[in-house]
Order: sequence, then C-alpha cells, then structure tokens
Amino acid sequence: MNLDTIGVIGAGTMGNGIAHVCAKSGYKVVLVEVEQRFLDRGLATITKNLAREVEKGKLTATDRDAALARIHPSLDRKDLAACQLVVEAASEKFEIKQQLFRELDEICPQETILASNTSSISITKLAGQTKRPDRVIGMHFFNPVPMMKLVEVIRGIATSDATFEAVKSTSEKLGKTPVLVNDAPGFAANRILLPMINEAIYAVMEGVATPEAVDEVFKLGMAHPMGPLTLADFIGLDVCLDIMRVLHSGLGDSKYRPCPLLVRMVDAGWLGRKSGRGFYKYE
Repeated sequence: MNLDTIGVIGAGTMGNGIAHVCAKSGYKVVLVEVEQRFLDRGLATITKNLAREVEKGKLTATDRDAALARIHPSLDRKDLAACQLVVEAASEKFEIKQQLFRELDEICPQETILASNTSSISITKLAGQTKRPDRVIGMHFFNPVPMMKLVEVIRGIATSDATFEAVKSTSEKLGKTPVLVNDAPGFAANRILLPMINEAIYAVMEGVATPEAVDEVFKLGMAHPMGPLTLADFIGLDVCLDIMRVLHSGLGDSKYRPCPLLVRMVDAGWLGRKSGRGFYKYE
C-alpha cells in the first residue's frame, strides 16, 4: 500500500497529537471535526507544540512550517475519502464510534484501513459495523502523543496480516514502538492501569489516605513519575470512568466496578485538568 495521507477524526487531546506526529513524519493529514471552534483549538495546540520543539532544538522552523502545511482541516468527513488510513479519535463511547465506522465504511475506498484510537472498546465489535472487518484495527496512542513512544496495535478477530503489517510499519515511521495486543476489554495497558487507579480512588473514599499521600506513596515507594490520582486527573476522570465501565461490563467481575467516588466526581463535572478540578485544583 502506498500510504501518503492519513485521516484523523477528532482534534481533541489525542486527535491533535496524532495529527501532529503524522504531519511531522511527512504524511499529509486530513483532520476532521464537527465544529470550527474545535478545529481551531486543535490546530492552535499543534502550532504551539511544534513551536516548543523548535525552541528546544528538536525541529527546525522550516520543518515546523512544512508539517503545518501538510494538515488539511475539514468539517466534511467526505474529505477522508482521500486517505489510505483513517484513525478515529472520538469520545470513548461505543455508540459514537459505531456510527463513525459505519459512515467511514461508506465514505472511504475499500482498501482504506480504518483504525480506532480507543483505549478499551472491542475492535472486533467496531469492525462488525463495516463490510471490511479485515481492514479494521486498533491504534491506541498514549498521551501526550508527541512524547509517548508506545502504540498498542490491537487486532480484531478478522484483522488481516496485511493490515497489521501496514499499521505496524506506519507506527514505526511515526517514531513509535508498536506492541501487538489482542482484542480484550481494556487491552493490556488499561486492563492493568485503570483498576490500580480505581483502587487508589477507593483508598481516598474509604479514608485510608489523602490524594496527596496516595500519590507520594507511588512516587517515592514505586518510582512512578506521577501518582495514580494525578495521572487520573491528567487522563480525565470521565475517560477513567468510561474505561472502568467497559472493563466491568466486558469481563463481568465485580473487581472492575467503578468506585462510587469516581462516579460522583464525574457527575459533578470534576473531570481533572481539563475542567480545572479533579482530585486537585488547576488554574
């Protein structure tokens, strides 16, 4: 496959990061959103992050300008017909992704690979919404995308070897390290990480320790760069809750039940950094 154009659906935290690394790596990028203000915000973030790389000497001003010129922002999903690979980075809700994959299957040529940046939802189930299940795959990037090296590459039950190899090769060209993971709720990273975060929240709810104390234990005792509650705020408490619900429903084990405190905080709109308040307050 001659892959020169990558589509990205969603210009939020993950989507703009994926667009950033794709454009920086020489690919043309079609970045699609539902409203102009979301596109503008995503492009502003990409511009700021590329400028930071120039300041640090990791990128030349010429390369920065070339990367920005490769990004085609759009409010029309039909523009994704020009892409050989489309990465969906919409909200972590099956109903939203389901509709997107049905639309993409109609819009994109049959040879186009459809990938999801989902952090927990079944790739097999998403592939079942299309007439090309062999060309559907998971590409789970990690936040912040420009800095984090890992990409979980998730094969659905019908994902072909050719699709896997194409996505593995593309991930490497993006400067990432692809790790093969089979399709299961939460995949590998979040199957392990989110129950740990959830248990940390239980510790706070039950009065075992304050958020500050829990985080210090992990930083000083386990050499984690940040504690689980700081990390939860960074990920977004709503995203953490969505993933825990996928684990709970998909695996059917009570140990994956979301902590009631997590549910209450999300209900209150305390989503972490992005809302200005989670386990900590942010300016």
